[in-house]
Parts: sequence; C-alpha cells; structure tokens
Amino acid sequence: MRYRLVIFDWDGTLMDSVARIVSCMQAASVDAGWGRLEEAAVRDIIGLGLSEAIDRLCPGIDAERFERLRSRYAYHFVEGSRTPMPFFPGIEAGIAALRERPTRRLAVATGKSRRGLDRVFRESRSGEWFHASRTADETRSKPHPQMLEELLIELDMPVEDAVMVGDTEYDLAMAQALGMDRVGVTWGVHAPERLAACRPVYTAGTVGELFDWLTQ
Repeated sequence: MRYRLVIFDWDGTLMDSVARIVSCMQAASVDAGWGRLEEAAVRDIIGLGLSEAIDRLCPGIDAERFERLRSRYAYHFVEGSRTPMPFFPGIEAGIAALRERPTRRLAVATGKSRRGLDRVFRESRSGEWFHASRTADETRSKPHPQMLEELLIELDMPVEDAVMVGDTEYDLAMAQALGMDRVGVTWGVHAPERLAACRPVYTAGTVGELFDWLTQ
C-alpha cells in the first residue's frame, strides 16, 4: 500500500465543477457592479477560499460590493445555475478501489465552505467515502498547510504516510510546505508546468493513471 492516507482536492480533481464555478462568479461580479470577470482569471483562483478568491479577482473592491459579490455567487451556485457537476469518469470506481483497504483513510481538503461541501456530499451521496474533511472557512485557505496539519492530527497519521492529490498549484504548494508527498492531475485548471514547479512525486494525465498509481 503506497499511502495510508489519501487527501483529495474537490473542484477540478474529483468533480467536474469548473464551468459552473466560472459562470457563477462571472454572473456574481456583474450583479455586484464590478463588471464581467474573464474566464481565465476565474479559473486561476479555483481552489482558494471564496474571500481570498474575490480579493485576488477584484483588487481594491469595497466592503459593500465584496459582500454583494459573495452573496450573489452563493445564490447563483446553489439556486441559479443548472450547469451539471458530475464526477469525472472513473472517480467513483477509483475511490471504491481505494476503500477496499480497511486501513486506508481518505479525506478532502477544499476551498469550498463547510456548508457547500456538506451540500455536495449530500447531493452526490459521497460523504460516506471520506473519513475527514476540511474547508476554507473553518481553517486557513490554501496554499497555507493548516488544512493538512489538522487532517493529520484528526486521523492520527504521520505526514510521511499521506499524499495530497490536486489539480492546482495551491493544492501542491500546501502539501509541499508541510513536506507531504503530492500528486498533480492535469484534467483540472492549472497547466502541467505550474504543477511541476511544486515538484509532485507523480503527475497523472488520466483518472485511470491516478488510481492505478495510488493502488500500487
């Protein structure tokens, strides 16, 4: 067994939610009077907590428009959008294969809010897959490693027995700061060159490659 604890990012790694995030953030920025944000700019901040993402997308935004943008994003994402958010093909089977080892632990470290992650856990019926999770609003946002530190403590796992899997440099930099092994996936939002800068132990080009490697 390669790792006793596998920690996954969510958006862009497990779930194909990037299009929904982008469209909802663009709609929210218009609602807030900031103007329509560029798709590439929104894709670049996926993985950060919502507050950190808005600060980066809208430098100098005043408090009133900040709160308006944040609330409108929540509205569009939960109620206003019909853009589907399936798991990437092969994710469910891959997670099931990892869960066959009773001593292996699975966790999520995400830029979502707790409310948002719990909602998607319920809607996708995937909450039972994971032994623990951390969200950006209950600890520090990526790339700070506090999420991972807390997961290691909760699951009583040494850092050398754990790996972080993600599609952005924020995921990998978070693990790198802690000395944790990290795996990049290329079907998400950041280019392979950006992932490579964080020196992943492996980079997977397909979901099949990822789980083949993890289950070795």
